[in-house]
Amino acid sequence: MTTSRHKIEVSGIPVEIVRKDIKNLHLAVYPPNGRVRVAVPMRLKDEAVRLAVISRLGWIRKQQSGFERQDRQSEREMVSGESHYVQGRRYRLRVTEWAGRPSVLLPNNSTLELRVRPGTDQQNREAVLHRWYRRLLREQILELIAKWQPVIGVNVAAWGIKKMKTRWGTCNIAARRIWLNLELAKKTPSCLEYILVHEMIHLLERHHNDVFRDYMDRFMPQWRIHRDELNRSSLGHESWSY
Repeated sequence: MTTSRHKIEVSGIPVEIVRKDIKNLHLAVYPPNGRVRVAVPMRLKDEAVRLAVISRLGWIRKQQSGFERQDRQSEREMVSGESHYVQGRRYRLRVTEWAGRPSVLLPNNSTLELRVRPGTDQQNREAVLHRWYRRLLREQILELIAKWQPVIGVNVAAWGIKKMKTRWGTCNIAARRIWLNLELAKKTPSCLEYILVHEMIHLLERHHNDVFRDYMDRFMPQWRIHRDELNRSSLGHESWSY
């Protein structure tokens, strides 16, 4: 499919126009900074796109204002007293120095305990926590893939977890391989499930078109609620969009 991209400005708002082989215009505002993107049919001229954006300026500014008010975490220093998230729940970090193997525990509903050797620096403390997040996420993903493969009727040949700065997930259709953002370990299970189903449906339809949305509506009728929850959730020091 031929795709072209360029930007225009409408009432002081930068707008990315993506032309592709689709039937209808689709306008979206993305976190964390309210980026505006319009996917349009190849035939549609810029002036028609401009008029469509102008007609929805009130909605666009409302979305952007919501993202501006969204909670954002400062850069984590990995010290006791900080807030960290696990599966959508907020925990208070407690760093414990001990001689044993580094580990992470959830001793109660409000505490995330990080056990590290004396003298462990910020970078290595964070590495311990990220390894734990990865194990936690891997367990969730295994169960979800087993659940959704027979429902959607696709086979995921391979999947992985990695830190990504711009996407919650990606799908390599040719290799039938899905990558998921490590940050999803911090989000509610419903957000993780939504992203995984989203990527699995790309194995049926490559593009975010009407066919794709019809599949989402069929397999996960509440997907828009999960998407909005993910967009409203607390943003990390490095921010993502979807």
